[in-house]
Amino acid sequence: MIGSEIYRSSRYGQRHPLSIHRVTPVMDLTRALGWLDDAVFVESPIATPEMLTRFHDPHYVAAIQQAERDGRVSETVKERYNIGRNGNPIFPEIFSRPATACGASILAARALAGVERGVIHSLAGGTHHGRPAMASGFCFFNDPVLAILAMLDDGLERVLYVDLDAHHGDGVQDAFHDQDRVLTISVHEDGRWPQTGPLNDRAGGMARNLPVPPQFNDSELDAVIAEAVLPLGASFKPSAVVIQSGCDGLADDPQSKLALSNGALWRAVEQVSTLAPRVLVIGGGGYNPWAVARAWTGIWARLNQITPPDSLSFAGQTVLRALSWNHSKGRNPPEHWFSTLTDPPNWGPVRPEVRGVIAEVGRL
Repeated sequence: MIGSEIYRSSRYGQRHPLSIHRVTPVMDLTRALGWLDDAVFVESPIATPEMLTRFHDPHYVAAIQQAERDGRVSETVKERYNIGRNGNPIFPEIFSRPATACGASILAARALAGVERGVIHSLAGGTHHGRPAMASGFCFFNDPVLAILAMLDDGLERVLYVDLDAHHGDGVQDAFHDQDRVLTISVHEDGRWPQTGPLNDRAGGMARNLPVPPQFNDSELDAVIAEAVLPLGASFKPSAVVIQSGCDGLADDPQSKLALSNGALWRAVEQVSTLAPRVLVIGGGGYNPWAVARAWTGIWARLNQITPPDSLSFAGQTVLRALSWNHSKGRNPPEHWFSTLTDPPNWGPVRPEVRGVIAEVGRL
């Protein structure tokens, strides 16, 4: 596991959807449950500007650094780079925080490229909307792209990227538009911001998109993984797989209309991780602090062949009861957000529109 203490105090802003604890509760909860010790935890380094400019424009990187130093940007910089507007606020760690996520993903990528097999869980990664010279969708830099580039630079032949976030992984797809060594697969809510990733979007040929309808349930995700993602990934024969495990598709998250339980996400990550000998699991979206902590802790458990208990220990519950959320759903949280990791499953029919997406993506 790679994490960092920077996330314990850094905030995007009081009213921003990312004004919540996400990374450190997972660090704390896995330790409280006895599932994480110092032997397998790595404190994330901060990516240098030179590392970031492997993908990002040097002038853009310099502008983010300047914004951190000054605490403001000019109107020209705001317009040019989309900083300080559209959900991409200026905050005290505007460079350090995203550069830390990138440092973690680059470190993980290089470590995996140097071994025959391995699994790394980089909690703060998954900033999949970042553009070469523009902030987008709360993402200032694009750590999945930087990780994949590091893998390719270090000699891996093919990298599979699977995005499970409720939002389309547009920045990653577009970065590898003409790259036949990278296959991007995105499962996302149809019509959700950024309104990209339709079913017939193949980018330069090495992309598959599975836009799914609102109220997408556990049975439907199981079917999409088994009948579309796994066959596509297996036929690509990747040297490594990068899994973006955004949990904003969970029923408890306010930023989508999908209706998944965290168990469905755990199964998806676990199954996709079998597609390559080297596995990098990164984070992503997730805007309910209890849902994020429980979902990503459960992913860590499943990656380590640990079965989450039916009820959490006192130490585990203490971590969850210490969280807060300035949202209507956070005013009177249900007891199971504190007492257990596992959501009730949301089984249901696999609707014709989902069957249609599975069938069509296999023909593209």
